[in-house]
Amino acid sequence: MTYAIANIKNKQFKLIENQYIYVPHVSSNVGEIILLDQVFLFHKEGELFLGNPFLEEINVKIEVLQHVKGKKIIIFKKKRRKGYQVKNGFRPLFSKIKIISFLEKKQEKK
Repeated sequence: MTYAIANIKNKQFKLIENQYIYVPHVSSNVGEIILLDQVFLFHKEGELFLGNPFLEEINVKIEVLQHVKGKKIIIFKKKRRKGYQVKNGFRPLFSKIKIISFLEKKQEKK
C-alpha cells in the first residue's frame, strides 16, 4: 500500500490513492486539480522516505470535489453570579478532496 503524510492548511493528513478525505477549506474551485508539495513522509512497497522537513522529490496530485459545512460548534461563555451569558456558534467549512496520484521526480545523478 502506497501512502503519504502531507501538510494541508498546517494540519497533517495521511493520504492514500483513490481515497476521499475532508480537509479544512481549500480556496480552490470545485473540480480544480492541485499539486501538494509539502510531503513529510512517503511509503511505497516497503520503503519509507522521510523528509527534513519535506520531501522535495514527491508531490501529491489532488482534486477538489466539493465544499461543505461541518456540524455546528457552540461557544458558551458564562460568569457566575454576574448575570453574564453569551452563546455563539459557527459551522466550519471543509473541502472534500480525492487523492489522484503520487508524483515522483527522478533524481539527477551528479
